[in-house]
Amino acid sequence: MKPEEFFAALSEKGIVLNDTQKEQFETYFHELVETNKVMNLTTITEKEQVYLKHFYDSLILDFFDSALITDTISICDVGSGAGFPSIPLKIVNPNLKVTIIDSLNKRINFLSGLVKKLGLDDVNLVHGRAEELGQNKQYREQFDLVTARAVASMTVLTELCLPFTKKGGQFIAMKADKATEELDSATYAITLLGGKVEKQESFELPNEAGLRNLIFVSKTKETPNKYPRKPGTPARKPLIKK
Repeated sequence: MKPEEFFAALSEKGIVLNDTQKEQFETYFHELVETNKVMNLTTITEKEQVYLKHFYDSLILDFFDSALITDTISICDVGSGAGFPSIPLKIVNPNLKVTIIDSLNKRINFLSGLVKKLGLDDVNLVHGRAEELGQNKQYREQFDLVTARAVASMTVLTELCLPFTKKGGQFIAMKADKATEELDSATYAITLLGGKVEKQESFELPNEAGLRNLIFVSKTKETPNKYPRKPGTPARKPLIKK
C-alpha cells in the first residue's frame, strides 16, 4: 500500500487527512526505519508494508468506533512497542488523550523523540510492567478505552488491560485470525475481571494482507483488587476456569 493508496483508502472510510497529518505519517515511517537499524522495533520496514500492516492496521479501530473521531477520550495502549496502534490513532484523531505503556525503556525513549518530531500533545509515555502499573491508583481504572495489538493471548490481555479500564469504559483487543478460539478461552477471565463481551468485528486487510478481528469488551464493574497479579503470573498461570 503506497502512501497515496493509504490516504485514498482512509478517505473511502470517511477519514480525510490534511497535509500536516500526511507529513506526520511520512516522518513516522522515516523515524521507524532509521531507528530500527540500531534497535529492534519491527521486522516490517518496507514502505508499502509499513503503511499497510502498521499504519492502516492500527486505524481499523476508527472504522468501528466513531467515538474516537468525535470525542475527547482517554486511551491507554498496553505494550505499544513502536507506537501501534496509538500513535497512528493520535495523528488521525488529535483530540485523543493517549497513554502508552511499555516495559522496555529504549522503546519509550524512541517514542519520546517521535512524539516531539510529530508535534503531538497529550501523549503520556510510561515505562513499566502492566501488572505493576495496573495496581497503581494513578492508572488503575482511569481510561475510557484500553487497547493492545498482538501482545499476548486474549486471556492474558484481559488481565493486563481490564484493570486500566474505567467502569463504563471499553477494552478492545486487536487480534488476528484465531480471535474466536482465544475469546472462548478468555470468557471466564473477562467476567471475573469485570468485563462483558459486547461484540466481535472482523476486517480483511487490503491486498490479501490477512484477517483482523476486534473484540469489544465493556467494563461493567470494578476489577477485584488482587488483579492484575505479579509480573509474569498472568502468562504463566492464565485465568482459565478449571
